Amino acid sequence: MGRYTFNLPDIGEGIAEAEIVAWHVKVGDRVEEDDKIADVMTDKATVEMESPVSGVVVSVAGAEGEMLAIGAPLVVIETDGEGEAEEAAAPAPTPAPAPQPQTPPPFVSSEVETPQAAPTPAKAEPAPEPGVSTKLDTNGEAKGHAAKVLASPAVRARAAELGIDLGEVKPAEDGRVRHADLDAFLAYNAGGGFRPAGGRRVDEDVRVIGLRRRIAENMAASKRHIPHFSYVEECDATALEAMRAQLNAARGSRPKLTMLPLLITAMCKALADFPMLNARYDDEAGVVHRSGAVHLGMATQTPGGLMVPVIRNAQDRNLWQLAAEIVRLAEAARTGTAKSEELSGSTITLTSLGALGGVAHTPVINRPEVAILGPNRIVERPMFVPDGMGGERIEKRKLMNLSISCDHRVVDGHDAASFVQAVKRLIEAPVLLLAD
Repeated sequence: MGRYTFNLPDIGEGIAEAEIVAWHVKVGDRVEEDDKIADVMTDKATVEMESPVSGVVVSVAGAEGEMLAIGAPLVVIETDGEGEAEEAAAPAPTPAPAPQPQTPPPFVSSEVETPQAAPTPAKAEPAPEPGVSTKLDTNGEAKGHAAKVLASPAVRARAAELGIDLGEVKPAEDGRVRHADLDAFLAYNAGGGFRPAGGRRVDEDVRVIGLRRRIAENMAASKRHIPHFSYVEECDATALEAMRAQLNAARGSRPKLTMLPLLITAMCKALADFPMLNARYDDEAGVVHRSGAVHLGMATQTPGGLMVPVIRNAQDRNLWQLAAEIVRLAEAARTGTAKSEELSGSTITLTSLGALGGVAHTPVINRPEVAILGPNRIVERPMFVPDGMGGERIEKRKLMNLSISCDHRVVDGHDAASFVQAVKRLIEAPVLLLAD
């Protein structure tokens, strides 16, 4: 028997440490060669660590959320062979996208139908084994499909405290329910009526680690370093919506157009005259890099938190190409398959809450960018419009507000307002979006 020390390898240029975001093993577990050991996250990507040997785990470096220096021992494995080196260089890691918990199925309290008559009293059934999902048939009797759920004792204890049936939780991978899966289940059911027994939620402390920590750090840095200012303008989107409907009616096999490809096209055309908004500011060097190309960040909500995949060279794509790229990148972000290069390098960001867009908002700038634009919900309201005879008439129109936040160190209020006005003109005369 020998011991193999797996040291955290150099996983990126200039990286001095990484955060442990998920353990796939614990002390006492047996691992085979190439089995996943842990996921670690740097500022650039999440990397899966795989075991180069087979054996039994005898020690691990730390808890999820802790930082580990490059070169420090990650795990020690007692190997099956003899004469294994006490320390050995770790193989090159396999880069992987940030792991995202899959959206769990809707919470179902039971499968009991309302009986026509009161059932006869049944003798008490023994309590099910922890982690075994037992449901009721239409007669209120236990079904025989109870299945053992793979979960650690700590996860089982937490699920019991929260009143969660582990059989209702869909694990993100390997069929084993982890704390992240419980968090995703709770988040998914936040608005769906899930409550532990007693009608109220149980107090709990949730560690801010992984993607959630990165979001917290980036947002805090953005607000700490950037003097934000916001500007809101109302647009008449009636003609734009009519054109979108006509294009979708003739789209064939192409992806359905949402409002986003149209807005991105309007932004790209307007940014040609306002390069100071399509920029990144290196405040330490005192340099603003104005980008010739529009690498548009698309704020995307995922089960793990907000991510910003990037549409490269958005100015060179037509509406259908933008629509396809939006679908592809959003799916990659939500499923955790986005590559690190698809999550960095944006020059301006578009953020949209869709039907939840509200009346106006003040989005936080995606540092080191200097501007972020957000459309709000389209609403129908009466509006005075020319009647063609020198007067006006009241007409129902589809109105939408555009909200922008800018870095006041490098963008003046006049420039931000002028840019939004240019986008507004394109929205209200959408034929210009298709002109060369």
